[in-house]
Amino acid sequence: MTRRVLVTGAGGFLGRHLVQQLLHQGYAVRALLRRPLTGAVGEPEFPTEVECVLGDICRPATVAGAAEGCWGIIHAAALAQVNPARNPAVWAVNHGGTETVLQLARQAEVQRFVYVGTANVFGFGTLARPGDETRPFAGQRYGLDYMDSKRAAAELVTRAVREWQLPAVLVHPTFMLGPGDAKPTSNALLLELLRGRVPGYPAGGKNYVHVQDVAVAAVNALTQGRVGESYVLGHQNLSYRAAFRLIAEVLGVPAPRWPIPTPLARLYGAASQLKAQLMGRPGRLNPSMVAVAADGHYFDAAKARAELNLPQTPIAQAVAEAHDWFKAHRYV
Repeated sequence: MTRRVLVTGAGGFLGRHLVQQLLHQGYAVRALLRRPLTGAVGEPEFPTEVECVLGDICRPATVAGAAEGCWGIIHAAALAQVNPARNPAVWAVNHGGTETVLQLARQAEVQRFVYVGTANVFGFGTLARPGDETRPFAGQRYGLDYMDSKRAAAELVTRAVREWQLPAVLVHPTFMLGPGDAKPTSNALLLELLRGRVPGYPAGGKNYVHVQDVAVAAVNALTQGRVGESYVLGHQNLSYRAAFRLIAEVLGVPAPRWPIPTPLARLYGAASQLKAQLMGRPGRLNPSMVAVAADGHYFDAAKARAELNLPQTPIAQAVAEAHDWFKAHRYV
């Protein structure tokens, strides 16, 4: 009998890849969507065998029974908003929504629950000594509801493992690049570089990973990995200077040449925040975003490579595929 898996956030950047990977590995898929697919530019196009159901995890009544008959759940729905830094909607989706999906899992007695978090729930390290799953959360310093809510949601899952014996595995991607980013979210950086809107590079850096590699490891977690364990899904650690050069080279555009001094970035962030408060809408930056960019968010994904068979596709390939997708869908 084919195992059916419910995917929350199926219409998102990672979600569309999860659906494809599940089908590739022989699962039946039930895709939970907030709104019907309309065929708009960039929207996912699911095969007819994918069962699409509508519901909002922030409104539990609308998703009642969504997991009925499902062998497993991959919970990928999230609101990855960092501007403004404080936003109740982020908590409603990331924490409240996770509570809802955990209850669905409990009621359906699923055999595996894969929670998709973020590597930022762990302490980051340096290029020489990257962070991993053993490092305690360090993101509270930024005052970002996104990081705080994802940390709290991960704690909900681990508590369910402990108290309900929920067979859950937690996967935590780093910064994902690749095709299919319709909004766009993380791949917006590519479009900004293409349009010459990146004046320089900040002092910090981060870990990058191909979105398809994340999807493979997350689906593998349905049958691999250890219950209750967390896995960082990442690949290459790059300073912003190195990352912007790599991306610009693939895109065929000039790379930003000048470092942005952190004090100057902080001043701009504060001014942008003040303008946002006066105008009543978010500016380009806020002080929390500046603080994140000044740090090196570097991680080691050795555990996921060993236990979830996490692939390691070159980041240059992820950039090239994202660029091709944007061109094909008339973003550029």
